[in-house]
Amino acid sequence: MEDAISHAQPSLPAGRFEGRVAFQQLVRDALACAAREGWPELILSDASFHDWPLGERSVADSLQDWARAGRRFVLVAAGFDEIVRRHARFVQWRVRWDHIIVCRKASVADPQDVPSALWSPLWVLQRHDPVRCNGVAGAEPERRIIMRESLQEWVDRKSTPGFPASVLGL
Repeated sequence: MEDAISHAQPSLPAGRFEGRVAFQQLVRDALACAAREGWPELILSDASFHDWPLGERSVADSLQDWARAGRRFVLVAAGFDEIVRRHARFVQWRVRWDHIIVCRKASVADPQDVPSALWSPLWVLQRHDPVRCNGVAGAEPERRIIMRESLQEWVDRKSTPGFPASVLGL
């Protein structure tokens, strides 16, 4: 299966993007493609996910279509307050699919140090300038490997578990 993943090409654009509208559309398109093509893993990373369209119905539908046993979804953020405040549909989806989701809170002095990216085994999106929403996307193996290694460093060494699906009281 790994070999099939490395040779498949997603139906997503490659190259530079500029602006919030372009960034948000790429996120929507990537999640729809993940559902359509059955990507096994997604990693989303951002300081706050303020600009991400995670609360939109189309994104929630894509995530619902994508989610199933054997899939893995990793979320890395400096904090999750914006997600709770802005993305109610995503929070509901997160509760339902808690068994495939790993949420990590990055412990950094400057939240802007957290990479702003969407990674999959087939395609990657990275904002180099989150304020202006400028970055690059593509399916090149080198780009995917470098981004995976960077994000894995954040997951393994620069973050702790965070954003529980539910808060149980005693």
